[in-house]
Amino acid sequence: MSEVPELTPLEVDRRWPEGQRDGLVLLDVREHEELELAAIAGARHIPMREVPERLAELPKDKPIVVFCHAGGRSRRVAQFLAANGFEQVYNLDGGIDAWSRTVDERVGRY
Repeated sequence: MSEVPELTPLEVDRRWPEGQRDGLVLLDVREHEELELAAIAGARHIPMREVPERLAELPKDKPIVVFCHAGGRSRRVAQFLAANGFEQVYNLDGGIDAWSRTVDERVGRY
């Protein structure tokens, strides 16, 4: 699998501040139950197991930051995307948990 760069939540927030994320896809690959516990506003939700069959829903011409709870599942999905021709793919280091701790405390933790 291809290696993909990782960005911390603060790096993502600096590059694409809230309200200026139209050109960015925040891809949440957690399960439906997890989405009920915590969510990042504006993120697109495709559970990890559904990504291969739903690739056509993702733009290849925009940066995609993939996240899960802590960063492991999203790393595998980001590598899969990179191996399938997506060039602007990043993994969110620390996942939504790190996002909640460092960028937006309104996002729940579990």
